[in-house]
Amino acid sequence: MSNTLMVRKAAVLGAGVMGAQIAAHLTNAGVETVLFDLPAKEGNPDGVVLKAIANLAKLSPAPLASKSYAAAIIPANYETGLDKLKDCDLIIEAIAERMDWKQDLYKKIAPAVADHAVLASNTSGLGINKLAEVLPEQLRHRFCGVHFFNPPRYMHLAELIPAKTTDSAVLEGLETFLTTTLGKGVVYARDTPNFIGNRIGVFSILATAHHTAESGLGFDEVDALTGPLVGRPKSATYRTSDVVGLDTMAHVIKTMADTLPDDPWHPYFKSPKWLEALIAKGALGQKSGAGVFRKVGKDIMVLDLDKQDYRPADRGAAPEVIEILKNRNPVEKFAQLRASEHPQAQFLWAVFRDLFHYSAYHLSDIAETARDVDLAIRWGYGWSLGPFETWQAAGWKQVAQWIADDIVAGKSMSSAPLPDWVFDGREGVHAAEGSYSPAKNAKLPRSSLPVYQRQRFPDALLGESFAQGETVYENDGVRLWTDGDGVAVVSFKTKMNTVSDAVLDGLQEAVSIAEQKFKGLVIWQPKEPFSAGADLAGALAALQAGKIAEFEAMVANFQATSQRIKYSLVPVVAAVRGLALGGGCEFQMHSSRTVAGLESYIGLVEAGVGLLPAGGGLKEIAVRASQAAGASGDIFSELKRSFETVAMAKVSASAVEAKELGLLRDTDLVVFNAFEQLYVAKQQVLAMAESGYRPPMPARQIRVAGDVGIATFKMMLVNMLEGAFISPYDYEIATRIATVVCGGEVDRNSVVDEEWLLKLERRHFVELAQQEKTQARIAHMLKTGKPLRN
Repeated sequence: MSNTLMVRKAAVLGAGVMGAQIAAHLTNAGVETVLFDLPAKEGNPDGVVLKAIANLAKLSPAPLASKSYAAAIIPANYETGLDKLKDCDLIIEAIAERMDWKQDLYKKIAPAVADHAVLASNTSGLGINKLAEVLPEQLRHRFCGVHFFNPPRYMHLAELIPAKTTDSAVLEGLETFLTTTLGKGVVYARDTPNFIGNRIGVFSILATAHHTAESGLGFDEVDALTGPLVGRPKSATYRTSDVVGLDTMAHVIKTMADTLPDDPWHPYFKSPKWLEALIAKGALGQKSGAGVFRKVGKDIMVLDLDKQDYRPADRGAAPEVIEILKNRNPVEKFAQLRASEHPQAQFLWAVFRDLFHYSAYHLSDIAETARDVDLAIRWGYGWSLGPFETWQAAGWKQVAQWIADDIVAGKSMSSAPLPDWVFDGREGVHAAEGSYSPAKNAKLPRSSLPVYQRQRFPDALLGESFAQGETVYENDGVRLWTDGDGVAVVSFKTKMNTVSDAVLDGLQEAVSIAEQKFKGLVIWQPKEPFSAGADLAGALAALQAGKIAEFEAMVANFQATSQRIKYSLVPVVAAVRGLALGGGCEFQMHSSRTVAGLESYIGLVEAGVGLLPAGGGLKEIAVRASQAAGASGDIFSELKRSFETVAMAKVSASAVEAKELGLLRDTDLVVFNAFEQLYVAKQQVLAMAESGYRPPMPARQIRVAGDVGIATFKMMLVNMLEGAFISPYDYEIATRIATVVCGGEVDRNSVVDEEWLLKLERRHFVELAQQEKTQARIAHMLKTGKPLRN
């Protein structure tokens, strides 16, 4: 059997929150998907599923890359729809976490499952081998566990759990599909309760809860300590529990208690009294409006166990503890935490110590290597470093000794000894050659499956480094490099990859070098965002110093850079992911093609800071409208959508939506795995270069909407102004945007060229920039990160 899993059509069994969102993400990826549930008691037998599909549009963050995709999901039920399973290549079961229900369903569907189809259970912790027992012989080798994390569109982790009977080719095929098509990071887990992510992640939450009680700290204090200060998400510990749902947390804890009787930490696998009390009251967290935290008006309140009531959440990390945590040297940081008398520091040491202890003790039963544990926690819980990486960075031997000392002194949660391999003279578990596997007693390299050769820079673990390519050219703003494959790559060096003078000059130089020495150029950033736009701080300084000529020159240079990209003699491909705002959006509009990650948030947002796009973005909108309308079509109707997008400073919530907003072209590609993006962008360059690429001819015959177009847009804007949807200054900015995209006060259907439109852009941009209200908007954005509506 080949290890290519061809998925033309998929089915998801169970239209609950998780099942419906998995179906949504398969649909995002262009996989035709049937969503099943029980037949409705009355009305349409597919009623349960239809309701779940309608509900997808209400969820935030959005599970669908475009609202229009909901219509593509095919509803079905287990009574009348089993025939629909027959032509499905992949079936993912996602019903409630009950062994008997899952097994009953497998018996029911087995006769309808095709001979080649793969069946996978999205269980978060039930035994995969036990589930497999009810399957007919011929289906067992095509069955395994695949555990998506919630929300499945956004969480990178997918745990793959083989049963004893699973065929290795089936696993490799599924791993490849999950990686490229769905954009996931795959980690293999052993068939133990809660697998890797939730086993270690929930233990970390339980240890945190235990030490919260021991130390007498408030829940808000603990969240202040266990969030970004230690490289974890803002929602930290208790806020995360509220978001997940306190009832769900309690269920996972109970699963651990029921299924792990021999775990040395078993006495701690129970919900704290306060958690049970909240659940009994119906305070389940975010979904019920109250949990550990609750919002009262604009104020955040937190549960106070002493008062048995909510109080304002105003306790934070102590200055002396923040000072320790800011230390860039992890070895010193951990030594200071352990030595400090401050209760917050002692709390943090205890939480880390017990997490390290638990992870090392259980590594050999839950995973093949330490890499699997660290990546599962990073990708599933959003930590910047996994537990083993954190320990290794802090000095493996010294920390191991401290843990051992605490175990002897009776300070740690369990008296179970650390495994012998911890003390075999090692300096850690990760190194350039691989990560430690207790079962093989060796460091194992990363997977050699072909799909991973598409990842030039995989998510690097501590001790791993990937060759950075050969530098061809560098200035303060950009670095141009190559792997020797004939393609040059240019990356920005500024904060948030903003566009400074050095970036503009560097990009123009990069295009020139690519034309002479390479088949093409990719604009790609090692880390998100693609670009947060122009360097506003630099622009504001020039304006306030009254250097208008200098400011005008910068705008002209911005436009020249965009035009240089557009008319390059070799293809320039923009590899966009994360934010691509303002100038970042304009560069990709001028590229030969954009390869956008699904999670691309693209927008021309200049109106928010009192400006209009002037890096060629409005010119490009006018050019595209003229091309789309052809010789006789209605230009105004082609402009309408793009005008609204720019005037309202809309940002796409996905790359698919960016196409709908007119910020990406229909021919641009959407890539689901961020780590494959550079590979795909390079392949696009090579394909265009090998097919005899020529840049577009200069646009000299651009038909514009003219004065009639401007007047029509103004009518729309007056209505918005009278309805108080926009401020008078918003009206002025939007009128200028309309003036540029319509080609200025010329007759309708007049023909202009690009230079004319660029000049219009520049003029209105520079005029707006000199207004007091615009400068106030820029200053406010720089200070608060939020737009000012003046």
